[in-house]
Amino acid sequence: MNRANFRILIVDDEKSFLLLMTKILEDEGYIVKGLTNPEDAIKIIDSYEPNLIITDLKMPQMDGIRFMEEVRNKNADIDFIMITAFASVDTAVSAMKKGALDYITKPLKDPEQLRIAVSKIVERQDLITENKLLKSGMFKDMPPVEILFAGMENLLSEIKNVAPTDATVIFYGETGTGKSLIAKAIHHMSSRNGPFVDINCAAIPENLLESELFGFERGAFTGALSQKKGKFELANDGTIFLDEVSEMSQSLQAKFLRVLQDRTFERLGSLNTIKTNARVIAATNRNLKTLVAEMKFREDLYYRLNVFPITIPPLRERKEYLPVIANYLVKVISARLGRGIKSISDDDLKKLATYQWPGNIRELENIIERSVIISRGQELLIPLPDTLIEIPHEAEKFEGDLKAVEKTAIRNALIKTNWNRKKAAEMLGISLRALQYKIKEYGITAEN
Repeated sequence: MNRANFRILIVDDEKSFLLLMTKILEDEGYIVKGLTNPEDAIKIIDSYEPNLIITDLKMPQMDGIRFMEEVRNKNADIDFIMITAFASVDTAVSAMKKGALDYITKPLKDPEQLRIAVSKIVERQDLITENKLLKSGMFKDMPPVEILFAGMENLLSEIKNVAPTDATVIFYGETGTGKSLIAKAIHHMSSRNGPFVDINCAAIPENLLESELFGFERGAFTGALSQKKGKFELANDGTIFLDEVSEMSQSLQAKFLRVLQDRTFERLGSLNTIKTNARVIAATNRNLKTLVAEMKFREDLYYRLNVFPITIPPLRERKEYLPVIANYLVKVISARLGRGIKSISDDDLKKLATYQWPGNIRELENIIERSVIISRGQELLIPLPDTLIEIPHEAEKFEGDLKAVEKTAIRNALIKTNWNRKKAAEMLGISLRALQYKIKEYGITAEN
């Protein structure tokens, strides 16, 4: 939880100590309210809605334990920290047995004692909130956290830090690594109550992408028969995810830059300025620094986007987690298709581990879905090597050259499909436009 949204109520009849604690916690960025009378505190519980109450155990009007019980009758979810004189630690322990989570002693010799006690409560409430989100269905149709971030625990830690903020995030990673799902996870972990809106910049023709992003007015161009809101407008108060952002034209990059700078834009055919507070998450499978050097991507836009960069590793770099991911996909896909298949054979798992997975999780998902459709019984039988694209032995020397591996896999997919680009894209688990871009990039032809 963002500290700026975390409300603390301090109740202590000793004014000097109350002011000291208030100052320490306000300096940490929390919202803090201090009162000397517990009866007054009870009256404002519903309106102030504190996340945490810090209360003295010994007060003339009402002792801390009775105060805690009275508050819990109104709101059982509020956490408590007790304040006790150094000589009365036993009393504080008794209070913890009745529901207080921690205690601090006075006089407060080290302010860090208070800071640490409060930060532990914040962390605890964050975990509870995450669990509630998972159980409430906000992550419906998404893999569990342990599957989505399998082998990427450090990345999960980064996401937990950035999610509550409004910072722009950009993902760097290959096609099919789950960038869209992780962007959606960030949205759900944030406090934004608007929608999650995504758009693949590589999947929409250049002349239509601008109208998709910014919308248009009736009569703005031939075929514009009515007004249409763009993605930035639809994502207001929420999150917009721009996949393959590197595919934007130079002119569109300039308009996108303006949105990042001052959060404004106009629909096509309109002079009225529209404001948006949509949080931007972008993604690319290309090196933006290289594109900037080649003058194919605006340098100022690069720095605006690169506020919080996150690199998502390809599946081949976390193959030890492939059995967990694959078996999860089997259960989900099998249930969706009404099949009783529950697992993958050990032999097939070993074969899956020898493959380089240029299409990453998306390719794995496509292969498993096809296999579920044609399999019988409760064990998935993947028809290898017909379904998978084998990388020839001579390509092994390119183990450290991922581009060479990718080029070989694409060429083999084209050969297996008699150079049918649409079928090859499906086999690789990537979009047709992405495949066409790769064919051009690597100069792949039937002759080479």
